[in-house]
Amino acid sequence: MAFLKIENLKKSFGSSEVLKGISFELEKGEVLAIIGSSGSGKTTLLRCLNFLENADSGTICVADEVLFEGAQNENRQSKRLKSANDIRKKRLHFGLVFQNFNLFPHYNVLNNVTIASRLLAKEQLKQEYKRIKNDNKGDAAAIRRLKKECKDKTINSIETNALDLLARVGLKDRCKAYPCELSGGQCQRVAIARALALSPDVLCFDEPTSALDPELTGEVLNVIRKLKSNDRTMIVVTHEMEFARNVADKVIFMAEGVIEETGTPEQVFLNPKSEKTKAFLQKDIENDFND
Repeated sequence: MAFLKIENLKKSFGSSEVLKGISFELEKGEVLAIIGSSGSGKTTLLRCLNFLENADSGTICVADEVLFEGAQNENRQSKRLKSANDIRKKRLHFGLVFQNFNLFPHYNVLNNVTIASRLLAKEQLKQEYKRIKNDNKGDAAAIRRLKKECKDKTINSIETNALDLLARVGLKDRCKAYPCELSGGQCQRVAIARALALSPDVLCFDEPTSALDPELTGEVLNVIRKLKSNDRTMIVVTHEMEFARNVADKVIFMAEGVIEETGTPEQVFLNPKSEKTKAFLQKDIENDFND
Protein backbone atom coordinates (compact mmCIF):
# COMPACT_ATOMS: atom_id res chain seq x y z
CA MET A 1 0.00 0.00 0.00
CA ALA A 2 1.20 3.53 -0.78
CA PHE A 3 2.66 5.59 2.07
CA LEU A 4 0.24 8.46 1.37
CA LYS A 5 -3.10 7.70 -0.24
CA ILE A 6 -5.73 10.33 -1.08
CA GLU A 7 -9.03 9.14 -2.48
CA ASN A 8 -11.84 11.28 -3.93
CA LEU A 9 -11.19 14.26 -1.66
CA LYS A 10 -13.87 16.94 -2.02
CA LYS A 11 -14.26 20.39 -0.49
CA SER A 12 -16.81 23.14 -1.05
CA PHE A 13 -17.19 26.60 0.41
CA GLY A 14 -20.87 27.34 0.23
CA SER A 15 -21.98 26.75 -3.35
CA SER A 16 -18.40 26.89 -4.65
CA GLU A 17 -16.93 23.41 -5.18
CA VAL A 18 -13.16 23.90 -4.86
CA LEU A 19 -11.99 20.26 -4.81
CA LYS A 20 -14.04 17.96 -7.02
CA GLY A 21 -12.62 14.55 -6.18
CA ILE A 22 -8.83 14.53 -5.81
CA SER A 23 -7.07 11.16 -5.78
CA PHE A 24 -3.36 10.35 -5.81
CA GLU A 25 -0.75 8.17 -4.10
CA LEU A 26 2.84 8.70 -2.98
CA GLU A 27 5.47 6.23 -1.85
CA LYS A 28 7.72 7.07 1.08
CA GLY A 29 10.51 9.39 -0.01
CA GLU A 30 8.78 10.62 -3.16
CA VAL A 31 8.45 14.30 -4.02
CA LEU A 32 5.22 15.49 -5.63
CA ALA A 33 5.05 18.86 -7.36
CA ILE A 34 1.59 20.36 -7.82
CA ILE A 35 1.26 23.02 -10.50
CA GLY A 36 -1.67 24.98 -11.86
CA SER A 37 -3.20 28.42 -12.13
CA SER A 38 -4.46 30.41 -9.14
CA GLY A 39 -7.88 29.19 -8.05
CA SER A 40 -7.35 25.61 -9.18
CA GLY A 41 -7.58 24.26 -5.61
CA LYS A 42 -3.90 23.65 -4.83
CA THR A 43 -3.78 25.53 -1.53
CA THR A 44 -7.14 24.16 -0.41
CA LEU A 45 -5.82 20.65 -1.01
CA LEU A 46 -2.80 21.29 1.23
CA ARG A 47 -5.00 22.86 3.91
CA CYS A 48 -7.26 19.78 3.90
CA LEU A 49 -4.26 17.46 4.18
CA ASN A 50 -2.98 19.48 7.15
CA PHE A 51 -6.46 19.61 8.75
CA LEU A 52 -6.59 23.39 8.59
CA GLU A 53 -9.77 22.75 6.63
CA ASN A 54 -12.10 19.77 6.99
CA ALA A 55 -12.72 18.03 3.69
CA ASP A 56 -16.37 17.30 2.96
CA SER A 57 -15.70 13.76 1.81
CA GLY A 58 -12.96 11.40 0.72
CA THR A 59 -10.15 9.54 2.45
CA ILE A 60 -6.70 10.52 3.75
CA CYS A 61 -4.38 7.65 4.72
CA VAL A 62 -0.76 7.86 5.92
CA ALA A 63 1.31 4.72 6.56
CA ASP A 64 -1.81 2.51 6.50
CA GLU A 65 -3.55 4.71 9.09
CA VAL A 66 -6.85 6.29 8.07
CA LEU A 67 -6.73 9.91 9.25
CA PHE A 68 -9.92 11.06 7.56
CA GLU A 69 -12.81 9.19 6.03
CA GLY A 70 -15.81 11.28 5.04
CA ALA A 71 -19.14 10.55 3.41
CA GLN A 72 -19.04 9.47 -0.21
CA ASN A 73 -22.38 11.01 -1.14
CA GLU A 74 -24.88 13.55 0.10
CA ASN A 75 -27.04 10.91 1.78
CA ARG A 76 -24.33 9.99 4.30
CA GLN A 77 -23.11 12.39 6.95
CA SER A 78 -19.35 13.03 7.00
CA LYS A 79 -17.41 11.61 9.92
CA ARG A 80 -16.26 14.80 11.61
CA LEU A 81 -13.15 15.09 13.69
CA LYS A 82 -14.24 14.57 17.27
CA SER A 83 -12.06 16.95 19.25
CA ALA A 84 -9.33 19.56 19.12
CA ASN A 85 -6.96 16.94 20.54
CA ASP A 86 -7.84 14.58 17.71
CA ILE A 87 -7.10 17.31 15.15
CA ARG A 88 -3.71 18.03 16.76
CA LYS A 89 -2.74 14.36 16.59
CA LYS A 90 -3.68 14.14 12.93
CA ARG A 91 -1.77 17.32 12.09
CA LEU A 92 1.41 15.77 13.44
CA HIS A 93 1.54 13.57 10.34
CA PHE A 94 1.95 16.66 8.17
CA GLY A 95 4.16 19.73 8.25
CA LEU A 96 3.25 22.85 6.28
CA VAL A 97 5.47 25.69 5.10
CA PHE A 98 3.26 28.67 4.27
CA GLN A 99 3.68 31.23 1.49
CA ASN A 100 4.22 34.13 3.89
CA PHE A 101 6.36 32.41 6.56
CA ASN A 102 3.82 32.94 9.43
CA LEU A 103 6.59 33.38 11.98
CA PHE A 104 5.80 34.87 15.38
CA PRO A 105 7.36 38.37 15.27
CA HIS A 106 7.82 38.56 19.07
CA TYR A 107 9.79 35.29 19.22
CA ASN A 108 13.38 34.87 18.13
CA VAL A 109 14.36 32.25 15.56
CA LEU A 110 15.04 29.49 18.10
CA ASN A 111 11.73 30.02 19.87
CA ASN A 112 9.86 30.05 16.56
CA VAL A 113 11.33 26.66 15.69
CA THR A 114 10.76 25.12 19.14
CA ILE A 115 7.33 26.47 20.09
CA ALA A 116 5.31 23.58 18.63
CA SER A 117 7.65 20.99 20.16
CA ARG A 118 7.42 22.71 23.55
CA LEU A 119 3.62 22.71 23.46
CA LEU A 120 3.57 19.03 22.53
CA ALA A 121 6.13 18.22 25.22
CA LYS A 122 4.03 20.04 27.80
CA GLU A 123 1.22 17.54 27.30
CA GLN A 124 3.62 14.61 27.35
CA LEU A 125 5.32 15.84 30.52
CA LYS A 126 2.00 15.81 32.36
CA GLN A 127 1.84 12.05 31.87
CA GLU A 128 5.47 11.64 32.89
CA TYR A 129 4.91 13.71 36.05
CA LYS A 130 2.05 11.40 37.01
CA ARG A 131 4.34 8.40 36.66
CA ILE A 132 7.05 10.07 38.76
CA LYS A 133 4.51 10.93 41.46
CA ASN A 134 3.18 7.37 41.56
CA ASP A 135 6.69 5.89 41.70
CA ASN A 136 7.84 8.19 44.51
CA LYS A 137 4.83 8.46 46.79
CA GLY A 138 5.49 10.51 49.92
CA ASP A 139 8.95 11.69 48.82
CA ALA A 140 8.24 15.31 47.84
CA ALA A 141 11.90 16.21 47.42
CA ALA A 142 12.55 13.32 45.04
CA ILE A 143 9.43 14.17 43.06
CA ARG A 144 10.55 17.81 42.64
CA ARG A 145 14.06 16.76 41.65
CA LEU A 146 12.91 14.14 39.13
CA LYS A 147 10.35 16.50 37.62
CA LYS A 148 13.03 19.14 37.11
CA GLU A 149 15.44 16.65 35.60
CA CYS A 150 12.74 15.37 33.26
CA LYS A 151 11.76 18.89 32.16
CA ASP A 152 15.37 20.02 31.66
CA LYS A 153 16.19 16.92 29.63
CA THR A 154 13.15 17.45 27.42
CA ILE A 155 13.86 21.14 26.82
CA ASN A 156 17.52 20.46 26.10
CA SER A 157 16.56 17.78 23.59
CA ILE A 158 14.11 20.12 21.85
CA GLU A 159 16.65 22.93 21.63
CA THR A 160 19.41 20.60 20.40
CA ASN A 161 17.13 19.31 17.65
CA ALA A 162 16.14 22.87 16.69
CA LEU A 163 19.76 24.00 16.46
CA ASP A 164 20.57 20.98 14.29
CA LEU A 165 17.71 21.90 11.96
CA LEU A 166 18.78 25.53 11.83
CA ALA A 167 22.28 24.36 10.92
CA ARG A 168 20.79 22.32 8.06
CA VAL A 169 19.09 25.41 6.63
CA GLY A 170 22.20 27.55 7.22
CA LEU A 171 20.84 29.72 10.06
CA LYS A 172 22.30 28.37 13.29
CA ASP A 173 24.25 31.59 13.76
CA ARG A 174 20.99 33.59 13.62
CA CYS A 175 19.16 31.58 16.30
CA LYS A 176 18.79 34.64 18.58
CA ALA A 177 17.66 37.01 15.81
CA TYR A 178 14.05 38.11 15.37
CA PRO A 179 12.07 37.84 12.11
CA CYS A 180 12.31 41.60 11.52
CA GLU A 181 16.10 41.21 11.42
CA LEU A 182 16.03 38.55 8.67
CA SER A 183 15.59 38.63 4.92
CA GLY A 184 12.56 37.00 3.34
CA GLY A 185 14.64 34.03 2.27
CA GLN A 186 15.98 33.59 5.80
CA CYS A 187 12.46 33.79 7.25
CA GLN A 188 11.30 31.06 4.88
CA ARG A 189 14.26 28.88 5.86
CA VAL A 190 13.27 29.33 9.52
CA ALA A 191 9.74 28.28 8.58
CA ILE A 192 11.14 25.14 6.94
CA ALA A 193 13.11 24.28 10.08
CA ARG A 194 9.97 24.83 12.16
CA ALA A 195 7.96 22.48 9.93
CA LEU A 196 10.66 19.81 10.30
CA ALA A 197 10.87 20.12 14.09
CA LEU A 198 8.08 17.62 14.78
CA SER A 199 9.39 15.12 12.20
CA PRO A 200 6.22 14.99 10.06
CA ASP A 201 5.51 12.03 7.80
CA VAL A 202 4.73 14.37 4.90
CA LEU A 203 6.27 17.82 4.47
CA CYS A 204 4.14 20.26 2.46
CA PHE A 205 5.12 23.54 0.84
CA ASP A 206 2.55 26.06 -0.34
CA GLU A 207 4.23 28.26 -2.98
CA PRO A 208 7.32 28.64 -0.74
CA THR A 209 8.96 31.26 -2.97
CA SER A 210 5.95 33.34 -4.04
CA ALA A 211 6.56 36.03 -1.38
CA LEU A 212 10.28 36.30 -2.16
CA ASP A 213 12.29 38.54 -4.43
CA PRO A 214 13.82 36.63 -7.36
CA GLU A 215 17.34 36.78 -5.90
CA LEU A 216 16.12 35.05 -2.71
CA THR A 217 14.14 32.32 -4.46
CA GLY A 218 17.21 30.25 -5.27
CA GLU A 219 18.39 29.92 -1.69
CA VAL A 220 15.02 28.56 -0.52
CA LEU A 221 14.68 26.15 -3.44
CA ASN A 222 18.21 24.91 -2.76
CA VAL A 223 17.26 24.11 0.85
CA ILE A 224 14.17 22.19 -0.30
CA ARG A 225 16.26 20.34 -2.88
CA LYS A 226 18.70 19.23 -0.18
CA LEU A 227 15.83 17.91 1.98
CA LYS A 228 14.99 15.28 -0.61
CA SER A 229 15.79 11.82 0.71
CA ASN A 230 14.46 8.28 0.74
CA ASP A 231 12.86 8.91 4.14
CA ARG A 232 11.19 12.28 3.48
CA THR A 233 7.95 12.48 1.53
CA MET A 234 7.20 15.98 0.22
CA ILE A 235 4.40 17.80 -1.58
CA VAL A 236 5.39 21.11 -3.15
CA VAL A 237 2.83 23.49 -4.63
CA THR A 238 4.98 25.66 -6.84
CA HIS A 239 5.07 27.99 -9.81
CA GLU A 240 8.79 27.24 -10.33
CA MET A 241 8.57 24.90 -13.30
CA GLU A 242 12.31 24.28 -13.55
CA PHE A 243 12.40 23.25 -9.90
CA ALA A 244 9.45 20.88 -10.44
CA ARG A 245 11.17 19.32 -13.46
CA ASN A 246 14.45 18.74 -11.65
CA VAL A 247 13.34 17.71 -8.15
CA ALA A 248 9.91 16.08 -8.33
CA ASP A 249 9.31 12.37 -8.84
CA LYS A 250 5.70 13.04 -9.81
CA VAL A 251 3.87 16.10 -11.10
CA ILE A 252 0.18 16.92 -10.85
CA PHE A 253 -1.42 19.66 -12.91
CA MET A 254 -4.65 20.92 -11.30
CA ALA A 255 -7.33 22.93 -13.06
CA GLU A 256 -10.74 23.98 -11.75
CA GLY A 257 -10.63 21.66 -8.75
CA VAL A 258 -9.62 18.46 -10.51
CA ILE A 259 -6.38 16.71 -11.43
CA GLU A 260 -6.20 17.42 -15.14
CA GLU A 261 -2.95 15.52 -15.68
CA THR A 262 -0.46 13.52 -13.66
CA GLY A 263 2.80 11.75 -14.41
CA THR A 264 6.55 11.99 -14.19
CA PRO A 265 8.15 15.38 -14.91
CA GLU A 266 9.16 14.11 -18.35
CA GLN A 267 5.60 13.05 -19.16
CA VAL A 268 3.90 16.22 -17.95
CA PHE A 269 6.41 18.80 -19.16
CA LEU A 270 7.69 17.19 -22.37
CA ASN A 271 4.66 15.24 -23.56
CA PRO A 272 1.48 16.61 -21.96
CA LYS A 273 -1.76 14.98 -23.07
CA SER A 274 -4.29 17.52 -21.81
CA GLU A 275 -4.95 20.67 -23.83
CA LYS A 276 -5.29 22.59 -20.56
CA THR A 277 -1.84 21.41 -19.47
CA LYS A 278 -0.37 22.43 -22.81
CA ALA A 279 -1.96 25.88 -22.59
CA PHE A 280 -0.73 26.38 -19.02
CA LEU A 281 2.84 25.40 -19.84
CA GLN A 282 2.85 27.54 -22.98
CA LYS A 283 1.67 30.53 -20.97
CA ASP A 284 4.43 29.91 -18.43
CA ILE A 285 7.04 29.87 -21.23
CA GLU A 286 5.66 33.11 -22.64
CA ASN A 287 5.75 34.76 -19.22
CA ASP A 288 9.38 33.74 -18.76
CA PHE A 289 10.21 35.13 -22.19
CA ASN A 290 8.45 38.43 -21.44
CA ASP A 291 10.27 38.71 -18.10
